[in-house]
Amino acid sequence: MPEPSVPVSTHRKLAKRRFALRHRAHVGTRGRLWSALSVLLAAAGCAPPGAKAPEAATEPLRAEVRLGAPTFAMLSYLHAGDSHGTRLILVHGTPGAATAWSDYVLSPPPGMEVLALDRPGFGRSGPAGAMVSLADQAAAVLALMPDDGRPVVLLGHSLGGPIAARVAADHPERVAGLVLLAASMDPALEAIHPMQYVGAWGLVEPLLPRILRNANAELMALKPELEALAKALPRITAKVVIVHGTKDDLVPVANVPFMQAGLTGARCVKTVLLEGQNHFLPWNSEATVREAIRMAMAPSC
Repeated sequence: MPEPSVPVSTHRKLAKRRFALRHRAHVGTRGRLWSALSVLLAAAGCAPPGAKAPEAATEPLRAEVRLGAPTFAMLSYLHAGDSHGTRLILVHGTPGAATAWSDYVLSPPPGMEVLALDRPGFGRSGPAGAMVSLADQAAAVLALMPDDGRPVVLLGHSLGGPIAARVAADHPERVAGLVLLAASMDPALEAIHPMQYVGAWGLVEPLLPRILRNANAELMALKPELEALAKALPRITAKVVIVHGTKDDLVPVANVPFMQAGLTGARCVKTVLLEGQNHFLPWNSEATVREAIRMAMAPSC
């Protein structure tokens, strides 16, 4: 059965949807808590959907690079595809890892070079603690950008969305295409669940797994980071493709009109709504994600 990809017809339709969702602020809060609890569920064998390919299959594709100041941490990433083609950089959310993109790395889009990073603080990348600044996370993505003038397409899922957007805003001349996949972009929709404060307590935090500690720290710091990013969105000149599920309980679809309104400098903005789909689009809507990548690298709007 084909995936239900439905382009947005008017801003009015999404504005009404946004209004309807704003009174459900608890959904966003519940989503923030779920993002952290998903790590514990994974350990119990009840994880949300993930890549079909086994992680071991990506081991031959591992590489690493040393970041600069202030951390000088080692950045681990997966690398595959056509080394002369358009470079696609895949940025995971929180929590997450490069292996979440295994299906895309092991089967790269035609004519593209694909890199998927373990973001700083996750997977095999340093540092041990969280890097909650979008600018610092963007610097890690920037370290994987080609230096030969080739076009770059950035794809960010969930919290990876604002990180990719930060790169595109700070270095507009280097980003040709930007895919915002179930992206957390609207600061007004961010809320902190009381349990997140518990997880940040000095006596509790050291007892949590690294991936859970760092995910919680990123989410608690996200709202002011998004407020700063909102002012920079008009600097993005890339072609932008927004993809979002209408039943996303973790990052509400109400983020979409915020992105559309803020991306005033983009070459063009294409929006695709997936009716009935949730937050896990990289895995349950792979064909649509691949089409969004194709759209982002197409020369015309």
